Amino acid sequence: MIGKTKDAGWEIGVSKTVAYPLEQVWEYLSGPGLAAWLGEVSLEPEKGAPYETAEGTVGEVRGYREREKIRLTWRPKDWGHESTVQVGLRPAGPGKTTVVFHQERLTGPEERAAQREHWQAVMKRVVDGLHG
Repeated sequence: MIGKTKDAGWEIGVSKTVAYPLEQVWEYLSGPGLAAWLGEVSLEPEKGAPYETAEGTVGEVRGYREREKIRLTWRPKDWGHESTVQVGLRPAGPGKTTVVFHQERLTGPEERAAQREHWQAVMKRVVDGLHG
């Protein structure tokens, strides 16, 4: 089945290449752009650091590699389970960066479809935020 893996269960990924250098995209996503993809939150860049957004989403940092990726557990207040979310960056040529949102440990195809829409909307907010 599309979107189902043996180890991570149901998952979804959304990516886009943007015309901004990796350093600029990282500075945005790990700073003022946190609100665009995670919510109003202060995130400590160390493994095991807990967080809670103003909207009630809770989790903990599982990985934080400067200019590469942020991986964390993610449980909105109306969910009965947590999932894993990762935002990753990779160079895509001079002055370009590919941004990837990946979420795993979803409950099934319906949640996967809903999260596809969520991350597509998040990507639009991120792109709009980069444009300033």
